[in-house]
Amino acid sequence: MNECYYDKRMDFFYNRSNTDTADEWTGTKLVIVLCVGTFFCLFIFFSNSLVIAAVIKNRKFHFPFYYLLANLAAADFFAGIAYVFLMFNTGPVSKTLTVNRWFLRQGLLDTSLTASLTNLLVIAVERHMSIMRMRIHSNLTKKRVTLLILSIWAIAIFMGAVPTLGWNCLCDISACSSLAPIYSRSYLIFWTVSNLVAFFIMVVVYLRIYMYVKRKTNVLSPHTSGSISRRKTPMKLMKTVMTVLGAFVVCWTPGLVVLLLDGLNCTQCGVQHVKRWFLLLALLNSVMNPIIYS
Repeated sequence: MNECYYDKRMDFFYNRSNTDTADEWTGTKLVIVLCVGTFFCLFIFFSNSLVIAAVIKNRKFHFPFYYLLANLAAADFFAGIAYVFLMFNTGPVSKTLTVNRWFLRQGLLDTSLTASLTNLLVIAVERHMSIMRMRIHSNLTKKRVTLLILSIWAIAIFMGAVPTLGWNCLCDISACSSLAPIYSRSYLIFWTVSNLVAFFIMVVVYLRIYMYVKRKTNVLSPHTSGSISRRKTPMKLMKTVMTVLGAFVVCWTPGLVVLLLDGLNCTQCGVQHVKRWFLLLALLNSVMNPIIYS
């Protein structure tokens, strides 16, 4: 029977995986990282709060698409909280963490990614429902949109809690990953592959919708009465969503690929040397989205 290590602190697991934590995160470098990270997080909180407030207060935004866009802003706001928690529980502090606190740190990040990803999938469904009828907005009721938003967060919280619920390597340390020392490599493979597949599906769906809207707009424009701006609104909304999706995929895919390589136990891939750069890239996604909305 395998021995379990629930009572160990993270230094035990970091030392086993030869993960560099304290050496690269001390002195001036740590201060700079914390200052830059704090600035980004403050911007994330402020800008996404403005997006959410605009949707709530402005009646012209009281439609399913904008509610879901506000929920995406809420996911970015939550990501800011996750990054703040990470900043003050990383570097030299990482090795002093308890297992449960480390699970919380990573679970917040996983939850924020899943919330954003699931929200984009739901927006794809909403856009498909409206675009296929050449309407600006779908006929989803507020009750259904509320249930969708609650479902998004329920799925996100569950996915963030999966390692805590048992899919970890605390009782099989030979299966531990390098970047996430108490995550099983099998879980990293499952999590990254499922996210990358979801990325691919989203890109295909959005491209199909975008091409359909573009084709229909070109066909109907010469024969349709009404203002030019109204005819162009569906295309404008799709361009906004496509830009958000593109930024999301570009910012998150490199990090997911690195985690996949770690899950595949690629010891020659040098994943330790790039992990922080890709984490910063993921942080930039939450900074970019409010700018795209505006």
